Amino acid sequence: MQDKTEVLQEWIQNSDNVVFFGGAGVSTESGIPDFRSVDGLYHQKYDYPPETILSHTFFMRKPEEFYRFYKDKMLCLDAQPNMAHVRLAQWEKSGHVKAVITQNIDGLHQKAGSEEVMELHGSVLRNYCMRCHRFYDAQYMKEADGVPSCECGGMIKPDVVLYEEGLDDTVMMKSIQYIAKADVLIIGGTSLVVYPAAGLIDYFRGKHLVVINKSATSRDKNADLVIEDSIGKVFERIQVK
Repeated sequence: MQDKTEVLQEWIQNSDNVVFFGGAGVSTESGIPDFRSVDGLYHQKYDYPPETILSHTFFMRKPEEFYRFYKDKMLCLDAQPNMAHVRLAQWEKSGHVKAVITQNIDGLHQKAGSEEVMELHGSVLRNYCMRCHRFYDAQYMKEADGVPSCECGGMIKPDVVLYEEGLDDTVMMKSIQYIAKADVLIIGGTSLVVYPAAGLIDYFRGKHLVVINKSATSRDKNADLVIEDSIGKVFERIQVK
């Protein structure tokens, strides 16, 4: 394991064009539940399965039920960045990391100091009235009784991509550009089963493809380096100047 970490450290140190593509596993170490892990949301008991609750249709038809689940399970506002977030922010400032592309909606990369963050699935930190488009922060959503409503009377929707909704075209295009131009692409904390996000990996044409995940992924066979471990623990061991 140490040898692999040293190899990764050398690749990052010698590059000024590293791109990181991350998923839920990056945030589980900050106490945010992973939808698909053994102890994740998908294995807990609710009146409806999470993939149903987190759909556009369900949000529109049963907003009370949606928000009861959303505020209880999705708004982890006390969560703090872990070493994965911290290291990526440091490497961006030192000129090694060009961008972070994340499937997470928690805003922890920005909280750690990363500036160039592509949020494929949106963010719980941004919320807008569906009628007048007024902005509301996550704390307002957390404290609202029942379905959060705007002063104009409209229902407020999180700026989060729900099932049945398309990803933002601008975010997708910028993510593709970053991946296509990267020298090193590090995939971390994701099972790579959520599309179209996972399909972005196909645009990589650089030197080194790295996969860091606790379990095997479909991209392991194509990777130049595979580390089966916690992303935070791996990054903590890497010292880049």
